Amino acid sequence: MQQRVLEPEVMDTDEDAREYDAMDFADANSRFAEDALALIASVKSPRILDLGTGTAAIPIEMIRRRPDAQIVGLDLAESMLVVAREKARVAGIAASLDLRAGDVKATGLAPATFDLVMSNSTAHHLPDPLAMFREIARLTRPGGAILVRDLFRPETAALATATVERVAPNDSPRQKQLFLDSLNAALTVDEVRALARDAGLEGTRIAVVSDRHWTVERAAVSAPQFS
Repeated sequence: MQQRVLEPEVMDTDEDAREYDAMDFADANSRFAEDALALIASVKSPRILDLGTGTAAIPIEMIRRRPDAQIVGLDLAESMLVVAREKARVAGIAASLDLRAGDVKATGLAPATFDLVMSNSTAHHLPDPLAMFREIARLTRPGGAILVRDLFRPETAALATATVERVAPNDSPRQKQLFLDSLNAALTVDEVRALARDAGLEGTRIAVVSDRHWTVERAAVSAPQFS
């Protein structure tokens, strides 16, 4: 198994944001949105936190499908948030999407306040993802849902390169390099299992869900009860 090669934690140039937003993640994003909403199907007016929201493609799609949802999207990269805010405005859902600059490893948000805490393709950016996993455990309400998904690291550099060419043959050289860097920085499923255990993410299912993605997920038990 090749060793993990870290990439920059924050992609915060206008070029990075525009190149990332132009990459074709439509199928993966749609599946993530569907899976996330299925985990909170029984929750009315769900409050959702998206850690590492990027250009907010997934939250926007989720709000279109669940207009009663309120989503907080957190990202350290202001360039990503600029694109995200414009996309939310054009989609007409800005009132339901609260986009904030913040660190997924130390959000400063109140504990146990979200019906769903989710993160897509963020863990591989972090030198030590355990801090984010602990934040997820802290921020999810009792009985709340969790969905974390990302790439897994191929066993060899050759397999990583082959995955890029198979999945994104028509991407630009810059986009292919971003994808390759992400694969090389990704975690293995065994590493993810250890992180979930150490963070106390109880009751989660950890599995491989595609030829390049793992998932950590847990459905909401019930809607929160207020006295």
